Amino acid sequence: MDATSARDTDERVEQLADRLHSASIHLLRRLRREDDGSGLSAPHLSALSVLVFGGPLSLGELAAAEQVRPPSMTRIVRNLEADGLLTREPHPGDGRAIVLRATDEGRRILHEGRARRVHSLAERLRALDPAEIECLERAAELIGRVVR
Repeated sequence: MDATSARDTDERVEQLADRLHSASIHLLRRLRREDDGSGLSAPHLSALSVLVFGGPLSLGELAAAEQVRPPSMTRIVRNLEADGLLTREPHPGDGRAIVLRATDEGRRILHEGRARRVHSLAERLRALDPAEIECLERAAELIGRVVR
């Protein structure tokens, strides 16, 4: 590949990255509208999601995963615990520490929310023709590879 061809490819990749970034943000914003049915705020849903899909964590680990300071996460955890959506349990390896774990109710809320978002997206995808659906199937596979 010559220098001009490499620059053209690099520019195409940058433009594609920009388009995918924009499309993913718009897609997630649209699908987040389905989260209103949960009755929880976005930060509460996000923290609960980490515990449901990622497993039990310490408060510090959850704060790091959510990219917030521990005092902010403490408030979120307190609210989720009061709503019966997570529990605090002793850390198995450190008696001074606690582990946060989603309750059955917390898992139910998250799974129902995910089902609402998937259903909403599926309704939109049904408007596409089979060739477009096939193209998106391949794109989803490739995006999965990129983010792994």
